Amino acid sequence: MKDYFLITGTLCIIYYLILVWYSRKLRSTFAVFWLLAGGVHLALGCTPLPACMYTFLSAFCTAGWVFLIIVEVRIISGMFSRCDRKVDCIIVLGAQVRGKKITDSLKRRLDKAVMYLKKYPDTRVIVSGGQGPGEAISEADAMADHLISAGISSKRIIREDQSTSTRENLRYSKKYTDPKREDIGIVTNGFHMYRALLIARQEGYRNVHKIPASSNPVFQLNYLMREFFAVVHIWLKMRKK
Repeated sequence: MKDYFLITGTLCIIYYLILVWYSRKLRSTFAVFWLLAGGVHLALGCTPLPACMYTFLSAFCTAGWVFLIIVEVRIISGMFSRCDRKVDCIIVLGAQVRGKKITDSLKRRLDKAVMYLKKYPDTRVIVSGGQGPGEAISEADAMADHLISAGISSKRIIREDQSTSTRENLRYSKKYTDPKREDIGIVTNGFHMYRALLIARQEGYRNVHKIPASSNPVFQLNYLMREFFAVVHIWLKMRKK
């Protein structure tokens, strides 16, 4: 068991250092989780513990890994079975904008939307995202500008610029479409798709379709772990209702 903690802790620290090196930031999105997880594992691996404690930790870790795998299978399922037909409207979910510059994850969503909109020229698009800290303009405006520069007519673009979360993205976008009758495509990164569709159905969307975009492979594991906690949070809230 000590070897498990030492190996796992070392791998977590190495991944954290890779994220820091790649992003040039000590606290890039959720990266600190790997530093903390690595530190806890290394501490458990280096600290002498009674045999009964190792028995408990072994059972706890096994249960934790099983639960993690179950949730991650659900999350990963959102990356596949994409929409290959025309829908009435697509919603591009917002992501962070730095100043006026779109981030990598958001650019991947927009590039996917451009491909779809050029394939189906009658489909309209809602770009959804408000203005948060560090953003000089709303995410919706930044997204609309990117789509227009890529050749999408401004007449097809609807800006929803008040939302600050995935749930608000979908809730506020409802006033620009008919979620119970129209076919709606959700455009977001693959790791985010399962949660987005789960929330969409809770918000009353009846005919939703996946249009998953890619994500940065270096950050993929980081994104999947972050989604694990986000999905579990939603599941717990659903059980309370």
